[in-house]
Amino acid sequence: MALHPQVAELLLRAARSPLPPYHTVSAPVARRIYRDTRALLSPKAPELPEIRLLVTEKFTLRVYRPVKNEKLPALAYFHGGGWTIGDIDTHDVLCRELAIGARCVVVSVDYRLAPEYPFPAAVEDCFAATRYVADNAAKLNIGSIAVGGDSAGGNLAATVALLARDAGGPPIAFQLLIYPAADQRLATASHERNAQGYLLTRDAIDYFRRAYLPNEQDWTDWRASPLLARSHADLPPALVITAGYDPLLDEGRAYAERLKAAGVRVEYREYADMVHGFILFGGVLDTANAAVAECCAALRGAFEKVTA
Repeated sequence: MALHPQVAELLLRAARSPLPPYHTVSAPVARRIYRDTRALLSPKAPELPEIRLLVTEKFTLRVYRPVKNEKLPALAYFHGGGWTIGDIDTHDVLCRELAIGARCVVVSVDYRLAPEYPFPAAVEDCFAATRYVADNAAKLNIGSIAVGGDSAGGNLAATVALLARDAGGPPIAFQLLIYPAADQRLATASHERNAQGYLLTRDAIDYFRRAYLPNEQDWTDWRASPLLARSHADLPPALVITAGYDPLLDEGRAYAERLKAAGVRVEYREYADMVHGFILFGGVLDTANAAVAECCAALRGAFEKVTA
């Protein structure tokens, strides 16, 4: 399928940008570029009755509640950005949309970033944050818990689901995996086919991997490459979303197939005319808003099954 015309226009804008590519600057500069450019592409932030910051000794959480004083299910959300850039601000609008559309509390996790804190710091923070949410369910006035994330955040969500299964908890109701990074070997055909020209380049991927996984032996650690986990049985149901013009396309599809082969209930959706990162671009891409709505519907359905 050809690129969506709105994506083609976005790529043209990106090609004309005077800003340097991420892989040519330091991590702090790359973070600023990412933060400012995402804001230009996001839809208007919807209002919520309650948004608050929770600060623990090791991490910070931003909690989005679509209605006050009502027990709701919760989504622990891990932002994307190659484990190196991105934060709870770059994904603020998406978390608001998910909270409203799925009618759940969204807990956005401000995990530590590489290269200052390489692997497995992000994994440890995200699993600890998920446990914190479960342990404080009464205080947060929440019920069942799902995990989700986009790109690097999808990688972390998949890994947290595996860790929770192996640790005997906390119980996870659902996995929302949006174009997840699933295999750090970067050897699939889509990594070659979509290596240049579609926002996320091979140069940027190599830059992020060097920052997060400076030790090559960690590339095949299943906590970094959840596709390589010994077993994918007994995991929560999942929605896996991929984009056709994304270097991560094949590994996201492979992860969905691996879950399905292990007996996990999986819905797989490929947006064939989209690029990596598209779900954040609802200000300029109509399909982004449709994909957010699909995520919300999947979350609502999963939470209803738990409470039925």
